[in-house]
Amino acid sequence: MTTYAALLRGINVGGHRKVPMADLRRLLEDLGYENVRTYLQSGNAVFSTGAAEPGGAGAPTGGAGPAARSGAAVCGDTDAVTAALGRAVEDRFGFAVEILVRAHGYLRAVVEDCPFPAESLEGRQLHVTYLSKDVDEDRFAALDRAAFLPEEFRVGDHALYLYVPDGLGRSRLADALAKPALWKGVVATSRNWNTVTRLMEMTRD
Repeated sequence: MTTYAALLRGINVGGHRKVPMADLRRLLEDLGYENVRTYLQSGNAVFSTGAAEPGGAGAPTGGAGPAARSGAAVCGDTDAVTAALGRAVEDRFGFAVEILVRAHGYLRAVVEDCPFPAESLEGRQLHVTYLSKDVDEDRFAALDRAAFLPEEFRVGDHALYLYVPDGLGRSRLADALAKPALWKGVVATSRNWNTVTRLMEMTRD
């Protein structure tokens, strides 16, 4: 049994691209998934399949980076699940939605490898942008990081961590990172730390 989280990008914002969570749960159940749940209205769904988690329960957990610990939790089987869910969402709701699907191993690794002191921060101060592929520091070379301090970001495994002490609403760095040119060729969707940890817990089953 594998439990996944599906992260839908850009839905239910300002009354546009509406995907009611009850309808999303029914869609996942119609696709044959089990233990279907949603979290908030921003496009977070958790569901189970009969297959073992990519990378296996015995994947190494010590002395390795997040990519090793999460096994194939960012590729392989998740690609097939993502493709099937994307087609079903477009058929049901009439518009395409970018979706990332992640298994528990990867979500746990993101939490464990946070470069900021998450335990001493509020959920609104720390955010993770989940990415469809790894990115390197060169992508952000044009940003003068020192100009945004104390706000900071760090690149992780298929993820970007953003520390904004005053929250996103007043963040100049978040605005700079939101420029579409920075994410050319990458599906990117962000969640605050409360959601990051909650999705890890919900996929633990």
